[in-house]
Amino acid sequence: MENYLDQLNPEQKKAVEHIQGPLMVIAGAGSGKTRVLTYRIVHMLANNIQPFNILALTFTNKAAKEMRDRIESIVGNNIASSLWMGTFHSVFSRILRIESDKLNYPQNFTIYDTDDAKSLIRGIIKELDLDKDIYKVSVILNRISSLKNNFITSENYANHTELIQTDKIAKRPDFERIYRTYDQRCIKASAMDFDDLLLNTYKLLNNFPEIILKYQNKFQFILIDEYQDTNHVQYLIIKKLAALNENICVVGDDAQSIYSFRGARIENILNFKNDYPDHKSYKLEQNYRSTSTIVETANSLIEHNENQIKKTVWTNNEEGEKIVVCKCGSDSDEGRLIANTIFEIKMREQVFAKDFAVLYRTNAQSRPIEEALRKQNIPYKIYGGLSFYQRKEIKDILAYCRLTVNPNDDEALKRIINYPSRGIGSTTLQKLIILANENKISIWEVLNNLENFNHNINKGTTAKLHDFNTLIKSYISQQDNNDAYFLVEHIAKSSGVFHDLYNDKSPEGVSRFENIQELLNGLKDFCENTDENRLENYMQDVALLTNQDNEKAEDFNKVTLMTVHAAKGLEFPYVFIVGLEQNLFPSMMSGDSQENLEEERRLFYVAITRAKKRLFLSHTSNRFKWGQYIDCEPSRFLYEINEEHTTRTEVFVKKEKKYYKRKYFSKQQKTTNKEKIIPPKGFKKASLIQHNIKNSNTNNIQNGMQVRHSKFGTGKVLEISGEDINKKATIFFDGIGQKQLLLRFAKLEIL
Repeated sequence: MENYLDQLNPEQKKAVEHIQGPLMVIAGAGSGKTRVLTYRIVHMLANNIQPFNILALTFTNKAAKEMRDRIESIVGNNIASSLWMGTFHSVFSRILRIESDKLNYPQNFTIYDTDDAKSLIRGIIKELDLDKDIYKVSVILNRISSLKNNFITSENYANHTELIQTDKIAKRPDFERIYRTYDQRCIKASAMDFDDLLLNTYKLLNNFPEIILKYQNKFQFILIDEYQDTNHVQYLIIKKLAALNENICVVGDDAQSIYSFRGARIENILNFKNDYPDHKSYKLEQNYRSTSTIVETANSLIEHNENQIKKTVWTNNEEGEKIVVCKCGSDSDEGRLIANTIFEIKMREQVFAKDFAVLYRTNAQSRPIEEALRKQNIPYKIYGGLSFYQRKEIKDILAYCRLTVNPNDDEALKRIINYPSRGIGSTTLQKLIILANENKISIWEVLNNLENFNHNINKGTTAKLHDFNTLIKSYISQQDNNDAYFLVEHIAKSSGVFHDLYNDKSPEGVSRFENIQELLNGLKDFCENTDENRLENYMQDVALLTNQDNEKAEDFNKVTLMTVHAAKGLEFPYVFIVGLEQNLFPSMMSGDSQENLEEERRLFYVAITRAKKRLFLSHTSNRFKWGQYIDCEPSRFLYEINEEHTTRTEVFVKKEKKYYKRKYFSKQQKTTNKEKIIPPKGFKKASLIQHNIKNSNTNNIQNGMQVRHSKFGTGKVLEISGEDINKKATIFFDGIGQKQLLLRFAKLEIL
């Protein structure tokens, strides 16, 4: 075994060598937390701890695979394969399959993804004859998810009068019926959604003392990555598992807690010291990723958060170039600026498209950026777009596979009972659904005993249903004697899916056929690299894949466009953060509480720390929203980052066939594009200093008053405009110039 300890800095080494007892590792951005987690497991193994006694939980399959591969390269496959390592959902689904009989589920239960859950809810809303515009599918699903993560099941929802009242006020009085029916249908179909995997694991550990003791003895050492992202259910499961031995190591960064909308609770990491009073804590503060300019800029921002574990991130990397902060005329100008900048840097520094990322607060911001990149012929990809496994043709084949593994899966059956077309129409399917619901059985059970029901289906259609039933039974019978690759290839051909796609010679049809071939390639690889190569094992893996696990090779060398939330955990040499405007970033929803505002600031911190070499920040004077141009104010966050590390400029795009010198970057270059960027005359960067002020009530500010700002100094109020939360003051500051400030955020002292 190589001397892995020599590859660690002093704080990393302390964290790796600390094995016994509770441990919290606060890992700043780019500080090597994956290395610490990996080598800590290696160190355990070197100290004779058995791999099957180690549980390591991550939030992505990608992180788990990276850690396993590193461990395997040091200790070998035999030892690494015995570790219990994976995402919360994958590890918990594995436990649930082992203990499925305790919860009255079959071992081959189906895992419903978001599309399956939405399809089921959509059907229930239609069946109950409810208004789909009031009972929006996404809203209902999100509410069900939130309730499950707070231990409010469909059975005990009726005990929460405040929730019932909330739904009545929202004009959704029938939510309880939907929730109850949704759970009943999942159970009937032997299916769990992602939230059920957590909730049922907790039920298993909480209700069966012998089970919790079994897994407490098994998982003597527990490691959790990104602990700040855990929700309440995950926290309670971990606490139960660790209660016997308390050999628990959590790694995370409270400054990167950005998923409260998914139920993540920053309190879990902030209160770790209260849960385990005798814990040890180490801080990884050396950043290996970014220039010192980027690191110090991020530090200057996050210090404005009150609710945090204090740390000082630093780096030995070069100083690097200043952060470019640019004001654009419109979102179209912003898109052209980014495209031109990427084009010039690529040419000047001979770098690849994959080295660039454009980060935004909402997906809707991508349109003008996409248009500008297309005009420059710069290849790009939308990260977090349609996953390979979410494409229709792939989901169709996988629905056949799901039904083969679990015939009670109603959503899978409904998807493929008439695909390819076999003359079984929606009317017939609806009759089957009604029979199944009336008798509280699955549609498959109805098909198996069709002659015993008064179904009012004609003989011709009955024969077709019998043929479909026989086809699926033939697949079920072949499961035990064939691997997943052989069986899926057989399903694709004998079901008619292969033939249907092959006959479509349109570009889209060819692409769909190629996707099926790619699926089979993946299956071949799966079967050749695992001993458990049956279809059931493959479907368990696929059910837990995410978009990040399915990136195609042809997407590799492209500019990445993504939301900041999706960018967490990634890094790029060149990063653009766009749309830094009030009510966009920070979000309009953040103004109602200090907690929400601090999360938005953490989100901006995450965005900044994705950059390794150069960082560009942009905002616009006007942005096209809801069919019209809206005036925009610069984000308050732009005033919170250290001015010393930024160079600020204002640009606009002028559409003329002329050459312009460009003063936006440190190197002036001529360019021949028709749309050029030039700074307006008289614009100069202001040198700002910090002023001590006493905050005054901004509601009392009036025209003509003298005020003092913490950064801009003394100024005169020229105009007050807007009302309530949109009330703004136009102020002329001495030596700085005219600024417009949103009063609910402005810190001003009336002189």
